[in-house]
Amino acid sequence: MTQAGGQAGERRTRESVPARAPGGLGSIVLAARDIKLAHSVFALPFAVLAAFLARDPAAGWDRFAGQLGLVVVCMVAARTWAMLFNRLVDRGFDAANPRTAGRAVASGALGVGRAWGLAAGSAALFVACAGLFGVLFANWWPVVLSVPVLAWIAFYSLTKRFTLLCHVFLGGALAASPLAAAVAIEAGSLVGVGSAALWWLGAMVLLWVAGFDVVYALQDIEFDRSAGLRSVPARLGWRGAAWAARGLHVFAAAALVMAWVSEPRFGLVFGAAVVVVLGVLALEHVVLARRGERGLEMAFFTLNGVVSCVLGAAGVVDVVV
Repeated sequence: MTQAGGQAGERRTRESVPARAPGGLGSIVLAARDIKLAHSVFALPFAVLAAFLARDPAAGWDRFAGQLGLVVVCMVAARTWAMLFNRLVDRGFDAANPRTAGRAVASGALGVGRAWGLAAGSAALFVACAGLFGVLFANWWPVVLSVPVLAWIAFYSLTKRFTLLCHVFLGGALAASPLAAAVAIEAGSLVGVGSAALWWLGAMVLLWVAGFDVVYALQDIEFDRSAGLRSVPARLGWRGAAWAARGLHVFAAAALVMAWVSEPRFGLVFGAAVVVVLGVLALEHVVLARRGERGLEMAFFTLNGVVSCVLGAAGVVDVVV
């Protein structure tokens, strides 16, 4: 199955796993390595930027630091839940696909029961931290919306079974991160959360992630076809999928420009980041066109990691300074 956003950057070679299923802390370490916890870099910078956009200037920095810390923990917990859910429901497909057969659950290195336990624990941590926004900051919206959010970000894992829009569903799951962060920081109301720039950022993330998920899915064209799974590459082939990804990224670029011009606090620093990101997106497709399958890892993980980090850091600088 196609993975992105944090579900990203794995090599085509079969991954090595321990011969025996570990217990206790070993299971946690194995799961964290398998889902590549460090790949939270794809969505986390946008959540942090959204938190700064939604911050009340009159509120103290101590209060905001506590809120931001909870946002980060919620992001990691939510991604861990979604990734483990994906590994569990797709374990049959993963085991049959040579590229993914070495994944922990598919290979049996991490037992199904332990994996479900870790997934449930991550979901519980997310709900608990969402509840702390109510207890500590009188904002109960995060905990009210916590279960629907968990359901939404897990739903992507099922969509490739029935729709070509699976890539868009994944984009929507990651696009929820800046909106959810703003809801968590906002003073207890869904009305008027954030600025227009926040929604444009959400649109950019949706289109950007959908585009690079199409690119990532190029690795599994033949397997998806043989397994009856639906993806843009399986339906349109390499060339058609590459053009679909380009189109999605053109619209992502337009949404990013709209985010820049619609937020008065975004200045030259964010503008420079926008220019850099547009260049990186163009480079991604040049690499893909010239190097083909050999350029997938660079086009998918390295360059897209640059996009999120550059935009997040530049936006925070402009908002704070």
